[in-house]
Amino acid sequence: MEHPLPHRVSRLRGATLPDGAVVDIDIGRHGGHAVVTAVRPSSPLGEHADQVIDLRGFVVLTAPAEPHAHLDKALSWDVLNPPFGDLDAAIESWRGGSAALTEESFHQRATAAALALLRNGTTAIRTHADILADPDPLRGIRAIDRVRRELAGLLDIEIVALTPPSADAALLHAALDAGADLVGGAPHIAPDPSAELARLLAVAETRGVGADLHVDEFLDGAHHTIARFAERVQAWPSTLTRTAGHCCRLGTMDHAELAELLPTVTRSGLGIVSLPITNLYLQGWDRPVATPRGLTALAALLAAAVPVAAGADNVRDPFNPVGRSDALETASLLITAGHLPPAQAVHLVTDGARDVLGLPMAGVRVGARAELLAVRGTGLLDIVANAPADRIVIRDGAIVSISRTDYRTAYSAELEVL
Repeated sequence: MEHPLPHRVSRLRGATLPDGAVVDIDIGRHGGHAVVTAVRPSSPLGEHADQVIDLRGFVVLTAPAEPHAHLDKALSWDVLNPPFGDLDAAIESWRGGSAALTEESFHQRATAAALALLRNGTTAIRTHADILADPDPLRGIRAIDRVRRELAGLLDIEIVALTPPSADAALLHAALDAGADLVGGAPHIAPDPSAELARLLAVAETRGVGADLHVDEFLDGAHHTIARFAERVQAWPSTLTRTAGHCCRLGTMDHAELAELLPTVTRSGLGIVSLPITNLYLQGWDRPVATPRGLTALAALLAAAVPVAAGADNVRDPFNPVGRSDALETASLLITAGHLPPAQAVHLVTDGARDVLGLPMAGVRVGARAELLAVRGTGLLDIVANAPADRIVIRDGAIVSISRTDYRTAYSAELEVL
């Protein structure tokens, strides 16, 4: 029987956990939210009821959270037809091409990108949205705020005002008034990175909001800002977000320099967001031999107990021509390019991402929010390797998305099964 969505569930039966255990999961309500109330070994016999879902053959994870998206830029590659190239080329292409994009274009592409994330299992998104350098600079933020309201029953969206050095403080305040939740920017591209960092954080402090900055998205140079960012926010209240995205320069520091910096980052409470697909694409174009990976210092940050998350970043726009809006794609890249073990890679796009975003604990543990992703497969590595499209997405205890695939191959054994 097909159920209308969202379809609330009370029990998930026969689910495989990342550690291989097969369990039944009970879901109830507490404090106005759906939470996991019991996790126990699966019974071979179970009732067939409207709110009981059979997940035999599915691996169940904490629903991914996307810690760093650009919904305003998403899916603009075919519209803008940009050149392939590095970060500077992408910035110039976007600055020139975005002027022709209407607010409706921002809304349509952001909606499509958000729904793609949802179908793949993501139930919370933090997206950066540019303050544009043209006569209507806030139309991207307005469009995403509209998407947030339209999809409020399906996923959570948080907006960061991505502020160029050319935008004055009054415009940043206007962006916050228009729907942005956090101060954003990229101090390392400003003529005076330290002054730009101080300017952005001063606005955040004045407004009593957090900051999520693009930090040190380059491989060489002494103009990195992460130390000053970490020092500035150490005194912030623990409730205020402080996040640093990219941090590519950390990945090229020598051991001594990195070891000296890490205690400051740890004390600051900064969350670090690695963005493998975009930084693998953008970084290293000037090094055709022994091209660096362009990722942050994942192993060192994790060893220092710094909160680390990973995200998809750009999806089919001037900053990255590919991408599937899929946390399992990000996890796979963390394994391949970041040399993380599979469980740790998946952690960075699920529980680790939720931690950096300041979201409540979720997943298959008693008392946690019932935000879950079920993927057809035999185990954790199997679903990361194959990224099956067969998925069930559960948000707040209700199924909000179901995806299925159908394969037919001209091979007699398979045809007999069909």
